[in-house]
Amino acid sequence: MPGRPNLLSGKRKYLFGLILFLFISIITVAFSLEGNDDFDISRREVLLRKIGHELLLQSGDNKSRVLPVKKIAENEYLISFEHDLTFQPDSLVNTTRRLLSQDPLARDYVVNVLNCSNSSVAYGYAISKNKKDDIIACMGREQPSACYMINIKFKSTDGHTAKNVYLLGSLPFLAFVGFLFLRSGKPQNTPPREEQQTGMITLGPVLFDANNRKLIINGQTTELTGTESRVLHIFALSPNETIERSRLQKEIWEDEGVIVGRSLDMFISKLRKKLEPYPNIKIVVIRGKGYRLEISA
Repeated sequence: MPGRPNLLSGKRKYLFGLILFLFISIITVAFSLEGNDDFDISRREVLLRKIGHELLLQSGDNKSRVLPVKKIAENEYLISFEHDLTFQPDSLVNTTRRLLSQDPLARDYVVNVLNCSNSSVAYGYAISKNKKDDIIACMGREQPSACYMINIKFKSTDGHTAKNVYLLGSLPFLAFVGFLFLRSGKPQNTPPREEQQTGMITLGPVLFDANNRKLIINGQTTELTGTESRVLHIFALSPNETIERSRLQKEIWEDEGVIVGRSLDMFISKLRKKLEPYPNIKIVVIRGKGYRLEISA
């Protein structure tokens, strides 16, 4: 039909626009997630410095500096100090738990207090998002003044995993959307639409008036007999499909209680002759099976 290419073109443009929009949305969300991760990590480093600051105050030192926080691995940090200090394990546990509760990514972590001289562990504990899984020992024992470093290792968060799952999960969705649109836009051998009131059926460039038994193209009309019209109507509702001889005989004659006494081939032959002016429409014989109405674009 004349409008079919434009319709398909419009669908392709719409599909392309939709996929482009979804792709841009996914990329935007991905970068947004990455940006949020960077912000949370920067905020975490500030919280770690504050932990060092409060430890110095608890040690009675309000003058010396907390040295720059070092990120020694993906989720591992080291807090070091300008001078020696002492600490209470209870205060250290409470301070880290209180401050790191403000970090949305810090649900599980291990804290080790290391001796500067040999990196041996002077004190350590583990905090979990489930409080019953916390591992804390040696509470209430003040540690001697010495050069200490605070090593904090966080459990890997699901931020990057969630982002990857989001991106990878979106790809099948895009493919599914593309499949639906391409499938809906692909020409299929579906039965032509029949107008309920007028009985008009479109067969390629030809209009078949089933009620008035006519073929119409470019204003020219070809008359059909009652039987020819009934045969063509069966073909028209199943174009490009093989119709068995037994079905034609049953639906045209036997359903009316009349046994076929005339040759079906004779009616098919007459109908084929009336379709000769329309090269895009023809009835072909399928040997041993029946007939098929072929409609080409």
